Amino acid sequence: MGVSFEAQPLPRRIDDNPRPRALRPNYNKIHAQPLPVKTFPLPTLIPHNPLSLIQIAFTYLSQLLSHPSSHPQLLLRGYFSAETRSIHVTDEKTARILWEHGFFGKGSLSRSEPAWLEREKIRQGIVVGATSEEVTRRRREERKQFKNERAKKEREAIEEKLAEELQIGSQDAMHGTARESLEAYIDQNAAPSSLHSEGTIQVSTPRISHDLSSVAPLLETSGHHASTTASVPAEVLNQAKEEWEPSAAAIINQEHLQLTFEEAFFLAYGLGVLKVEDASGSQEVATSRLFSTFRSYSYFPPASSSDLSRDDPFILSYVVYHHFRSLGWVVRPGIKFAVDFLLYNRGPVFSHAEFAVIILPAYSHPYWASTSALQAEVQRKQKKSWWWIHCVNRVQTQVRKTLVIAFVEVPPPADAGGQILSDNGEVKHIGRFLKRYRVRELIIKRWTPNRSRG
Repeated sequence: MGVSFEAQPLPRRIDDNPRPRALRPNYNKIHAQPLPVKTFPLPTLIPHNPLSLIQIAFTYLSQLLSHPSSHPQLLLRGYFSAETRSIHVTDEKTARILWEHGFFGKGSLSRSEPAWLEREKIRQGIVVGATSEEVTRRRREERKQFKNERAKKEREAIEEKLAEELQIGSQDAMHGTARESLEAYIDQNAAPSSLHSEGTIQVSTPRISHDLSSVAPLLETSGHHASTTASVPAEVLNQAKEEWEPSAAAIINQEHLQLTFEEAFFLAYGLGVLKVEDASGSQEVATSRLFSTFRSYSYFPPASSSDLSRDDPFILSYVVYHHFRSLGWVVRPGIKFAVDFLLYNRGPVFSHAEFAVIILPAYSHPYWASTSALQAEVQRKQKKSWWWIHCVNRVQTQVRKTLVIAFVEVPPPADAGGQILSDNGEVKHIGRFLKRYRVRELIIKRWTPNRSRG
């Protein structure tokens, strides 16, 4: 006997006690500046308005005579931490500037935005509201609860339908058995006319009630409540409340901003707005020395200056980071999705990342195939399996991101007249050194019949 199911409407998420939604911050105003530098563009040219030409000329001459500074008067500061392999920014104002103007860094006690102080104020009842992490956690809990309720409703509908079909089938079977027994008895012992005229036999299946509301509870609490209130003067209560009431000034911010090596070097070398100091905070690290330090600490354990090569992990990652930052993307670490970087159009607060980037070195120059030893070394570094790329691509497909493989062309170790490297191997001219690298982008998409079928 077949069992048929009817499509049941899915339950909707209806909040019996809807709470007023908190006003979202004006992110367009907070993150209006894409980088921690100021730009002074010329006014827009309107062809049918001759006054726009005068405005453009006046703005150009005024900026030419008194050139405005694009950098802040006091450069941002951070110090190098060898233990965490990052740059720590402890000043709260500097941390807010770096986060709001380009989404640089990560809070040491937060998932992304440094918001530990706000969470602590909300937890102690000083400030009423919710941080972005709390909103995200609440949405995940509501989504999980909705899915559980939907699965429960679907399961109950299926069980109810099965019970109904089973009850109908049992009634039909019992009716058929009773009729056959009755006909056999009529044929053997009695006349058919006399029994058929007396009436019909009704057969019904017993129904068991599962309603347990009539069952009395086994234990009932009775007696008096042992809650007694002592008469305390109001002055004493107010004084105790003032002493124990949390204060925002008493909370010390225990969070700092952590910058990756790529972010710190882009701010220090690419933009020139960050000064990196040593761990003691007494001496500023020069850009050339910072470049060598980041290259050394990209290995574990840190490599010496003589062991550095042209395809150091820091060089490859910084070339790709600088490449996409120059194109206007907001580049964030992508370790959460098993990739090197995530590319955001405007930032994490506006939308999800559109692309996930994996960095791979490429050795197309003939120098890397000149000897058998170099060929074996290149083959070892480029060894990747299709299983690996398939797994990574599947992860990005599940989170609705497009996988981008960034191939970095590694140049041969040639120095024209000692203009790039010094005698001890340290890079003298970073711009000329990085200019020899090239980036090629390859987009890989996973073909799925359900989504790609025409």
